[in-house]
Amino acid sequence: MSRSNAAPTPELLASIEDVVPGWLTVPDLAEQAGVPLSQVRSWLAEGDLASVRRGERKVVSVPEGFVQDGLPLESLRGTLSVLYDAGLSEAEAVEWLHLPDETLREGTPIADLRAGHKTEIRRRAQEMAF
Repeated sequence: MSRSNAAPTPELLASIEDVVPGWLTVPDLAEQAGVPLSQVRSWLAEGDLASVRRGERKVVSVPEGFVQDGLPLESLRGTLSVLYDAGLSEAEAVEWLHLPDETLREGTPIADLRAGHKTEIRRRAQEMAF
């Protein structure tokens, strides 16, 4: 898995802000999950979660939809890997997972992942590489 950590453009950041309904900071996620900050940082480093630096202070933030029952959404890691392999940056992957798509059962790729439809979402992510 190779992900680009290039700084997202202001346009991409604006789009992400428009499509992601809620965020968790690293300390908030650690508290919610009942784990040390180092565990959340490991999830980010290992690709279990993706984040975007947001706001004036560029705070590392994780979309709320990436977390289920206080832990990283199980199907997210493999899906992120496919998106990175397709050439998306971390910020682009966050955006793609939240973009509305009327052809999906749940309306967005992340909603479909949360509903257990990972095969369809990963197939669509793989198609972007070609």
